[in-house]
Amino acid sequence: MNRGFRNSFYPLLLKLEDKNCLVVGGGRVALRKVNILLSAASSVLVVSPALIPELESQAARGKINYMQEYYHPDHLKGVFLAVGATGDEKTNSRIAEDCHSRNIPVNIVDNPSQCSFFFPSVARQGPLSISISTGGKSPAFARLLREKLERQMEKEWGEFLFYLGELRPLILQKVMDHSIRKKLFLKLAGEDFFHQFRVLTSHELDQELRKILDEHRTSADVEPSEK
Repeated sequence: MNRGFRNSFYPLLLKLEDKNCLVVGGGRVALRKVNILLSAASSVLVVSPALIPELESQAARGKINYMQEYYHPDHLKGVFLAVGATGDEKTNSRIAEDCHSRNIPVNIVDNPSQCSFFFPSVARQGPLSISISTGGKSPAFARLLREKLERQMEKEWGEFLFYLGELRPLILQKVMDHSIRKKLFLKLAGEDFFHQFRVLTSHELDQELRKILDEHRTSADVEPSEK
């Protein structure tokens, strides 16, 4: 039963390098949001009259920018996205209203109705990211599902994706037929080739790659890729 639910949120991966992010609040929840943002953003500003010791340490080491102030709309100047984690409902609502009026994406902790984006629970391995969101309905459920997925992830997936990433531009350059290219990409991403990646030497893997290319009727001259 979906209860007439309509999901108006679309999952995206944002590049936060060189973007300014704002977190208003200085407690445990703010710390969690700061740490998430620091995994991708180059600049995180924390605004709060006081900080817990962990955030104080990050500010002292220059990992975050800190303004010992109460929130003011001027703090939104030049901000790409914002988080309201003050623990004060009125302040968080004001942050939400100010962000909405400026078209700044905002996440208000424990108030999904005021959020224009959510922090998903993310399982990562190398370039692979699997994001899980319940739309604010149950972050705990998202976390448990993410932990289950992490236990099921093969430890070589990340390295395998780096290897496929090295092959991709080569194949795009050498294989002109789009239908053959599509079949080739699917073959290389499949379980059989992944198993070969795990057990073969670099030389053996390169031989297998040449065989697969021949099977897909291409004369691509692929140089051995370092495993």
